[in-house]
Amino acid sequence: METLIVYESLWGNTRQVAEEIARGAGELSDVLTLCAVADAPSSLAPSLDLLIVGAPTHAFTLPTPSSRAEARTHGAAVPHAPGVREWLATLVVESPPARVAAFDTRQGRSFIVGSAAKSIARAAKHRALFVSDTADFVVTSREGPLEQGELERAYAWGRALTAPR
Repeated sequence: METLIVYESLWGNTRQVAEEIARGAGELSDVLTLCAVADAPSSLAPSLDLLIVGAPTHAFTLPTPSSRAEARTHGAAVPHAPGVREWLATLVVESPPARVAAFDTRQGRSFIVGSAAKSIARAAKHRALFVSDTADFVVTSREGPLEQGELERAYAWGRALTAPR
């Protein structure tokens, strides 16, 4: 199984979740690539079986150029590069992978907070990518840290995504 995990992280929390998902998925993947969105490929390899995409939730959705700029003013280490929203909009998909999953980090468990994972699913659909699994991981504040147990959940989710069905 070939797995690609692409993430956008502003405070490091989404990166930590992506790393744990990769650790779990890596146990059952033959080839696993984990990369920040700035380093993500512009097209998907035909051999790809599973694509996992993650980002933080900003103002109920995926980060935008203006929300990234706002995060920079508060000290976030945000590269001046496209995020997941822009990457998905320009991604070349010649042969969609068998499975696509999306995750996000967000402050709070309430539906009022919104979900970048759901926004990823909507954006992916425009590229003929249909998200079958989503997960939300909770941070205690804008800067984090993640709530207790979230990294363990991320590891388990990554492992479950790659388990034989």
